[in-house]
Amino acid sequence: VVMSHWAGLLSTAAKVSLLVLVVSAVFSRSSLSDRVPEFALTKIEESDIKDDSGKEPVTEDDADPEDLEVFYPTHQWQTIRPGQAVPAGSHVRLNLQTGDREVKLPDSENGKSDAREERRRKRLGKVDVDSNSFTSQELKKALAKMKESEKAERKAHEEEVRKKFRPIEQLKEEFEKLNVKMETDYEIMVKLIGKFNSSTSTLDEKVAALYDLEYYVHQVDNAKDLLSMGGLQLVIEGLNSTEAVLKEHAAFVLGAALSSNPKVQIEAIEGGALQKLLVILATEQPLPVKKKALFALSSMLRHFPYAQQQFLKLGGLQVLRSLFRQKGMETLHVRVVTLLYDLIVEKMLLEDSQHGDQMEEKIQQYRQVKLVPAVVEQDWCVVVSNLLGMPEHDTREKVLKMVGVLMAFCRERYRGDQALSTTLGLLRSEYEELAAEEQREGDKDGYFKELLGSVNTIIQELR
Repeated sequence: VVMSHWAGLLSTAAKVSLLVLVVSAVFSRSSLSDRVPEFALTKIEESDIKDDSGKEPVTEDDADPEDLEVFYPTHQWQTIRPGQAVPAGSHVRLNLQTGDREVKLPDSENGKSDAREERRRKRLGKVDVDSNSFTSQELKKALAKMKESEKAERKAHEEEVRKKFRPIEQLKEEFEKLNVKMETDYEIMVKLIGKFNSSTSTLDEKVAALYDLEYYVHQVDNAKDLLSMGGLQLVIEGLNSTEAVLKEHAAFVLGAALSSNPKVQIEAIEGGALQKLLVILATEQPLPVKKKALFALSSMLRHFPYAQQQFLKLGGLQVLRSLFRQKGMETLHVRVVTLLYDLIVEKMLLEDSQHGDQMEEKIQQYRQVKLVPAVVEQDWCVVVSNLLGMPEHDTREKVLKMVGVLMAFCRERYRGDQALSTTLGLLRSEYEELAAEEQREGDKDGYFKELLGSVNTIIQELR
């Protein structure tokens, strides 16, 4: 009986334990089934992915690319539907708990991404985009409209340019209608020479032609063209005119054409220009005529030893000496002294410089020019020194240079000239004061200091 009683109790306890175990297993299975989607991918039956109509839904891979709906993510995770297009650079994840795909914008790094996105938006401009999908046809139409707008703007700009500037063909036609033609210097000079040489031209017209011609012949090439068209000889003949104003302007044109132009110098001296210029300087003529004649003579003689030699043979030095005896010619005196100074120094520099075989012929020509002996013989030493009494500083400067050049040839003559000694003493006192005033003003190497040095050098050499 006792054993039977204990057996009944054990059977009842086993039943209770078994019941507890079953209940725990049920709850455990239920709990495990709830957590399965979070940790593992379960098999999805084919019937589970069909909708109520029995048709399979369209996935992203099967969707027509022209019908994709544009999805615009934010900085929060959002679920995207099948068929929506995701912008490049977005963060995408698969929610294993719900099985949906979620998208959001990339996280900003210290605000850099937001700033970069803001710059991108500013660069691209504001775009009004709604949530509706855009097909490729709609995008193509929008692009076509943009191209049409760009073409319209380009055409408008081209039309504006056409209004401001006319084509060269149209300009040529308009110039031809106006009968406007651009003339060359040669053509202009031909017309000027023709007007000067025409018997029907008035005196004023001839003078005007020479005046304009002088402007053109300053150029070396134009002066050579004057030779080829026969204009130079006509100008030389103009030196014989009975009209003083024509002589003046003819000499002016000749001097401009001769300046630093050896070819014209040769043609002019062969055409008799030197003789005609000396005649004008030796005879009674108005001062303006002699000024221009002396200018032309200076242009012919400089750097042309053959002309210098012919000048001495024709008595040109005596002609210049006579200008110092004519009344009203004082303004020409310093010009004559300057010319003689240039010719003497020109020869000295050439003889003292190192030269090659090409310059030997020219040096031989200069050696035949006996200018300094002729100057000493005709007593130019006193003529020059007397000009130191003139009040102009510029004149004194040029005369002091000439005296310094002539010192080697006129020293004995100068030592016996008491008037020169007195003049040099006065000049030294005057320039000492002016040089001291310059120095007080801060000009240590001034103009008057230079003149004082020239005076002191001459005084020193005469002792």
